[in-house]
Amino acid sequence: MARTSLLARSPFAPSFWRSPVRGTRFTALLGVVLLGGITLLFVTGLLSYAAYNPNLAAVNDKTPDKGILGFYLFDWPTDPPWLYRLTQGVHVTLGVTLIPVLLAKLWSVVPKLFTLPPARSLTHALERLSLLLLVGGALFEFTTGVLNIQLDYVFPGSFYPLHFYGAWVFFAAFLAHAVLRTPTALRNLRRMRAPSQEGGEEHGEHGKPGEGATRVARDEPDELAAPEPADPTVSRRGAFGLVGGASLLLFATTAGRSFDGPLRRTALLAPHGGAEPGSGPGGFQINKTAAYAGISAAETDEEAWRLVVTGRTGTVRLTRAALRAMPQHSSALPIACVEGWSTSDQWWRGVRLCDLAALVGHEDAPDVFVESLQRRGAFRHAALRSNQVTDPRSLLALDVNGEELTPDHGHPARVIVPGAPGVLNTKWVTRLSFGGVK
Repeated sequence: MARTSLLARSPFAPSFWRSPVRGTRFTALLGVVLLGGITLLFVTGLLSYAAYNPNLAAVNDKTPDKGILGFYLFDWPTDPPWLYRLTQGVHVTLGVTLIPVLLAKLWSVVPKLFTLPPARSLTHALERLSLLLLVGGALFEFTTGVLNIQLDYVFPGSFYPLHFYGAWVFFAAFLAHAVLRTPTALRNLRRMRAPSQEGGEEHGEHGKPGEGATRVARDEPDELAAPEPADPTVSRRGAFGLVGGASLLLFATTAGRSFDGPLRRTALLAPHGGAEPGSGPGGFQINKTAAYAGISAAETDEEAWRLVVTGRTGTVRLTRAALRAMPQHSSALPIACVEGWSTSDQWWRGVRLCDLAALVGHEDAPDVFVESLQRRGAFRHAALRSNQVTDPRSLLALDVNGEELTPDHGHPARVIVPGAPGVLNTKWVTRLSFGGVK
C-alpha cells in the first residue's frame, strides 16, 4: 500500500504533471520551429567544419577517426570573403536564439520520459530511445556550444571532437524522432486551424479543455495534456509569448557581433560584445594575447626575428626590412571566429602569399604549412589550400589600419586569408613551407 501511494506521488504517476499549458498542439508548434532551426544548425555546423579544410593536414583536423563522417568535405572557397562570417554567425546566433524554444519543448514532453510501461510496442520503444538520445544530445550540444562561444573551456577534452561527434549522435536521434513524430505534429497543427464542431477550440485560453472540443479531440485524447490540470497561471498564448520574447532578447544581445551595425553595441552576451576597443592597429577584438601565447618581445625584435620560407628551390630567410622591400599589397578583410564573433573589415597591408611562393620556385602556388612562434594552445600550426594561397587578397600582413601590427594582433607578421576561420589566420608567423603540407 505504501509503495502504491509513493508511486502515485512520483513523476511516474500521470497526476504528478498538472500544468494546464502542456498539450500536443503546444509541443507540435515548438517542434516545427526546432525542426527547421536544428536542421539549419546542422548544415552550418558542417560548413564550419569544412572551412577548416580538415582533409588537408592533420593539424587542421581536431576530430580523428571521423571515417565516413567526412564525406561532405570540399575545398573551402575564398569568395565571398565574408562567407565564414555569415555561416558561423548564423550557426551561433541561431543556436543561442533557439535555447528558450528547446527548453520549452523539453519541458512540454518531460512527462513522456516517465511513462509506464517503458515500451508498449517496437515503434514505441524506438520513439522512447530516440527521445532519450534527443534530450541528452540536445543538452550536450547546446551546453558545450554555449560554453565554447563564451570561451569557457571547462569540459573534458577538446571542444572540436566533442561537439563534432555529439552533433552526429544528436542529429541522428533528431532525424529518427522527426520521422516518427512529424506526421503527428503536422496533424496537430492542422487541427489548431480547424474550427471546432461547436465553434470553439480544443483548449481554452488557459489550456483547459473547452466546451467546444472537436470530435477528433474527443476520439483521440491529448497524450500530453494533464489529466488533472491545476489552475492556470499563464495561458498557452502567454507561454508562447514568453518563449518568443526570450528568444528575441537573446537574438538582440548576441547577433550584433556577426555583422556591422548598431546591434554590435547590444551584443552583450556574445564574446567580445559591446563597443570596439578603439581604433588603429588595435581597434578590433582578439582571442589570444601575445602573453597568453608565450610570445616575448626579444624574439619578435627587428634584429632577432626572421621569416623562414621553404619551397621547390630551397630556403630563404627574410627580415621585416626584406619583406617591406617586396611589393606591398592591401586587402580589406574581416576576421570571423568559430565562437560566432567577427570584426568589421580591417585594412591589411603586406606581401602576397603567392609572391612568397614564387620566391622559392612555385609559380603555381601549392598548399602551404604555416608555423607560429606560439608555444601552447591549439592551431599553433595550420595548413592553407592552394586556392587560398593564390588568392591575391591573401597576405602575410605586416600592417593593419595604416600602422604596424601590435604584438597582440600578430607582430611581426601574420597571415590573413579571405573567408577563412580566424584560427587559420595565424599570428606571429615564423615559417612558411610551400608544398610541405603533411
